[in-house]
Amino acid sequence: MIPVTIRVYQLYSMVFAPNVIISENTYLFIPTGSNLDSVRQILLDNRLLKNIKSFNWVAEKKNYKTHVYPGRYKLANRMNNNDLINKLRSGNQDPVQLVFHNIRTKEQLSARVSLHIEADSVNIINLLNNEQYLSRFGFTPQTVTSLFIPNTYEFNWNTDAAGFLKRMTGEYQRFWNEERKRKAEQIGLTLIEVSTLASIIDEESFWEEEKSIIAGVYLNRLRRGIRLQADPTIKFAIGDFAIRRVLKNHLEVDSPYNTYKYAGLPPGPIVISSISGIEAVLNAEKHNYLYFCAKEDMSGYHYFSKTLTQHNRYARLYQQALNRQKIWK
Repeated sequence: MIPVTIRVYQLYSMVFAPNVIISENTYLFIPTGSNLDSVRQILLDNRLLKNIKSFNWVAEKKNYKTHVYPGRYKLANRMNNNDLINKLRSGNQDPVQLVFHNIRTKEQLSARVSLHIEADSVNIINLLNNEQYLSRFGFTPQTVTSLFIPNTYEFNWNTDAAGFLKRMTGEYQRFWNEERKRKAEQIGLTLIEVSTLASIIDEESFWEEEKSIIAGVYLNRLRRGIRLQADPTIKFAIGDFAIRRVLKNHLEVDSPYNTYKYAGLPPGPIVISSISGIEAVLNAEKHNYLYFCAKEDMSGYHYFSKTLTQHNRYARLYQQALNRQKIWK
C-alpha cells in the first residue's frame, strides 16, 4: 500500500508540483516551425525548468508534440507542468505592444518593428521596397510610408512581414473614414498627398497650434502654382536631417523631393506623418499667408507673411540669429 501511495504522490508531483523557476515573470518565445524538441531546448537553454524529465513526461501524456504553436507566452514563477503545457498547447499567446511614432525612414520602421515581432528587418524592408507587392494595396516604395498611422498596436509575436503589412492596411482603412476622405476631397488632395503634406508640416513645426496654419500656407501655394520651397524636403533629398541651416548649395540637389526645384508635392512622405499632422492638413486654417519663417528667438514658433517683402524681413532676423549662434550648416 505504501509504495502505491508513494507512486501516486510522485505522479501528482510531476504534474502539479512547481517546475518553472524564474525570479520574475518571463516570456517564452517559440519560433514558427518549432517542434517539441526545439521547445525543450529553449527551456533548457534559458534554464526555466527545475526538472526537464517531469516536463517531458507530462508533455507526452498531454500529446503536446502535436500541438506546438509558435508565439510569445508569459510564464510565472512556480508554474507547474500542467499549467505550462496547457498554456503552450492552447496557442493562446500573450500579444506584444508595438508603438511607433517619430519615424523618418522605412529602414527605421523596419528596425523598430522587428524588435517586437518575429519578422526580421530584412524581410520587412524587402516588402516595403517590393513595387509589385505594394501595388496590391495601392502604394509604391515611395508612398508606402503613408500606409502607417502612428499609434499603439497589439500583435501576436509570430507575425511575419506580410502579416504586419496586412494588419497595417486594415488600420489604414479604419483611420481613413468617410469624414476624413471627404475633407481630403474638399481640399483637392488624395489620401497619399495628405500624408505627404502632413509629413512636411511635422518637420516644419513641433508646435501643434501652428500646424494647421502652416498647412494653410502650403495649400495656398499649391493652389497658386507656387513651389513649396520646404526646407525639410531638401534635408530628405540630401539624406541629412541634422542640417540646421539650408544653404544655397543644398538647393541645387537634383531630386524630385527638392521642392525648390520642382513644383507640387514630392513623390511621397518624407517621414511617417503624425495623426496631428494629417488632421492639420484636413482642417487647414483658411488665410492669405504665402510664407512663414522661424522666429529669431529659436522658440520653434514662426512668423507668417502675405508678401515676399515682409517674409524677407523676418528671414533676415532669423539668419542673423543663426550667425550669432555660429550655426553655419
